[in-house]
Amino acid sequence: MIKRTVFESEHEMFRDSFKKFLQEEAVPYHAQWEKDGQVSRELWRKAGQMGFLCPTMPEEYGGVDADFRYNAIVDEEVANLGLSGIGFGLHSDISVPYLLNYGTDEQKQKYMPGCINGDIVTAIAMTEPGTGSDLQGVKTTAVLDGDHYILNGSKTFITNGQMADLVIVVAKTDPAAGAKGTSLLLVEAGFEGFDKGQNLEKIGMKAQDTSELFFQDVKVPKENLLGAEGMGFIYLMKELPQERLSVGLNALANAESILQQTIDYVKERKAFGRAISSFQNTQFKLAEMSATLTMARVFIDKCLELHLDNKLDVVTAAKLKLLSTDIQCDVIDECLQLHGGYGYMLEYPVARAYADARVQKIYAGTNEIMKLIIGRSIV
Repeated sequence: MIKRTVFESEHEMFRDSFKKFLQEEAVPYHAQWEKDGQVSRELWRKAGQMGFLCPTMPEEYGGVDADFRYNAIVDEEVANLGLSGIGFGLHSDISVPYLLNYGTDEQKQKYMPGCINGDIVTAIAMTEPGTGSDLQGVKTTAVLDGDHYILNGSKTFITNGQMADLVIVVAKTDPAAGAKGTSLLLVEAGFEGFDKGQNLEKIGMKAQDTSELFFQDVKVPKENLLGAEGMGFIYLMKELPQERLSVGLNALANAESILQQTIDYVKERKAFGRAISSFQNTQFKLAEMSATLTMARVFIDKCLELHLDNKLDVVTAAKLKLLSTDIQCDVIDECLQLHGGYGYMLEYPVARAYADARVQKIYAGTNEIMKLIIGRSIV
């Protein structure tokens, strides 16, 4: 791979520290977490104590006010080690930034310290049983009644859903106003009428708690409105480029890791009396994947640089998400093939990566939606 210039020496020191943390605190336990359907709360608290959660948050709330490259390193190292159950990216890159960007001083003082130290795990509830990428079609309602919103509806496929202490809920405060009637509410796990459904069984990402959420006449204090009423859809659109960058960083790091593991495997594995790596087909496949990942790495690092300068636009982020997740799935599929029958065995990381990667083309906006965004910008 080409030398990456987007990171500086202090970032690489952080990377080494975080990698060591994962190898000690997560790698030995991830197989059990896959059986449990979620990682341990203790991992979140330890990560918070070490400064690995929400590194971009201001010092006044307990953060270190770092740049997004630190978040990128967390995303990449979790993906490098195949630790698909760890929901730090959703928490640090997606949910908590809404609180920082749109929350009141009181909301930030109340929730932000816990988000940073690991006491509060967050989730964002957009998707509904009948509404996926079409966020304008949200059916969950929040009707203002005195000092409270009365929240009714349900959500599904919510990452960190079982463990979440604080959920940002997308709801219609004015159903007749379409997108302009969408608002965001901060809903605590202990609110009466808020129930967490089953931890959903998935093809992959088995250690990641992904849940249904149900709201029946939940009384949400008016002061828990996040930002302005009716601005929820606009807030969602503003935050999506960072979310899609996070997905892309994860996708490429995971693909690079699996390719390297495959290279090591074909050098050791023999067929017809010689190493698989000596066959021309193997070399051609490896060459194609290496070249593709080098090209993608240049683009993703450029997008990271753009984001640091607040210049990553919606269309470029859509291209990033589309290409990186397609490449991830294609590369891992080819790597599994080079493993032969062993590639289909879950004891090999390539098999788990194959199952884990598929959802990347679905969440954060399906890749078909990415094509719509790109296509509309062209014509």
